Amino acid sequence: MFHKMRRKVQQLSPEETEAVLMRGTAGVLALTGDKAFPYAVPISYVYDGEHIYFHSALEGHKIDAIQRNPNASFAVIDQDEVIPEKYTTAYRSVIVFGSIRTIEDEEEKRIAVRKLALKYAPDNTEQQHNEMIDRTWERFCMLEMSIAHMTGKEGRVLTEKR
Repeated sequence: MFHKMRRKVQQLSPEETEAVLMRGTAGVLALTGDKAFPYAVPISYVYDGEHIYFHSALEGHKIDAIQRNPNASFAVIDQDEVIPEKYTTAYRSVIVFGSIRTIEDEEEKRIAVRKLALKYAPDNTEQQHNEMIDRTWERFCMLEMSIAHMTGKEGRVLTEKR
């Protein structure tokens, strides 16, 4: 169902792929948009080793697209250094394919949003996290991406350095 990587020597191991997802702070979520146009949106996320979580407004283009078709891809760029003299870049990236659902259960939603809070504000106290979550609770939803397939790849420049 998913394409095999053409340049296997550049493929990251599953452990390296997960490490990219763990340390990344933003990616691009690609969905089926309106009138058959793709819709790709930059978004913050958290990966917990099993799922990818995103927060969202309760309505809008992203939510409409997910309701119509929950299948998605998500790309994270870990490194992208331009090397002009070689007309290339030293890059490392990951792409994930899966399906997205809106978390409806309030306890599950709170657990997911706490994962985001801990990733993006690790030095805040439990009280600070709870205050922010409670203050915005009614205005956002949490989305969970179940992973069907993921691959990581790096450019030849990085592969040759190994």
